[in-house]
Amino acid sequence: MAGNSKRRGAVRKDGTKKGMVVGSGGQRRRALKGKGPTPPAEMRTGHPAQKRAAAASKKAAARSDRSRVAGNRRRPGDGETPETVLGRNPVVECLRAGVPATALHVVVGATSDERVAEAVHLAADGGVAILEVPRGELDKLAGGALHQGVALVVPPYAYAHPDELLEIAADAGEPGLIVALDGVTDPRNLGAVVRSVGAFGGHGVVVPQRRAAGMTAVAWRTSAGTAARVPVARAVNLTRTLREYATAGYMIAGLDADGSVSLDDFELASDPLVLVIGSEGKGLSRLVRQTCDVTVSIPMAATVESLNASVAAGVVLADVARRRRVS
Repeated sequence: MAGNSKRRGAVRKDGTKKGMVVGSGGQRRRALKGKGPTPPAEMRTGHPAQKRAAAASKKAAARSDRSRVAGNRRRPGDGETPETVLGRNPVVECLRAGVPATALHVVVGATSDERVAEAVHLAADGGVAILEVPRGELDKLAGGALHQGVALVVPPYAYAHPDELLEIAADAGEPGLIVALDGVTDPRNLGAVVRSVGAFGGHGVVVPQRRAAGMTAVAWRTSAGTAARVPVARAVNLTRTLREYATAGYMIAGLDADGSVSLDDFELASDPLVLVIGSEGKGLSRLVRQTCDVTVSIPMAATVESLNASVAAGVVLADVARRRRVS
């Protein structure tokens, strides 16, 4: 055959060869494909160089995550989970106070109740999502607690960084006024203090990250909506934060029943000031007391031993505001 002959002058016709071509592995789509150039050692799976490169990449990603968290001034809740407010009256009070809720869960048919209907109306006006759910689903959400057919989901509060309060005071163009709470564990006291700070021209509140009340729905409700205007910062270490404020030019004044200075003689009110309020029972902690430049006492009748933490804060803030007005 001419096509297959090796005789001199014989010519093979294109496309007549059947079967495999030597070294091709097949024809057309069945042909073998080259692997291309050998990849670098760092890209070869299982190679020691690839393992070292993967470990270095993982460490770099971890450092990047830490840097991003450190640079984020506001972060919601610092790991806290959303809060669920249960019951008709608490839900209505939260919605009236403008608590930044994300969803209102209502049992099917519960809107016939006046309070639930009011909650639905307030949620609709505030742009809160309204979900009508079966009773069993709401029972599961409430974890067995009494919910009266309605539940409000509140996201974790977005705390400010302590340094932000200094920036806010500087932008205001007036002597800074910050309140720090040392171990106050009642969220109602925290909400009341936030309300007083807003009423008397303060620039923010600082709370410790541990063993202290946070900005829950109860605190927000007690603040009567003032928490929307007065920033609350969380300090990892309150003593260190107070020292940083002192370095920034603030006077640190602790409120104490046995204070070295009476409120009547408190002349530092017109200076940049951090007012520290102690816990409901123990007062100022030892390290915080040592950090204070001065301790201030409120003159009271002999028949009264002490005031509630939020009430005492309101009294001192009112006096500071008065002194600043007349100075």
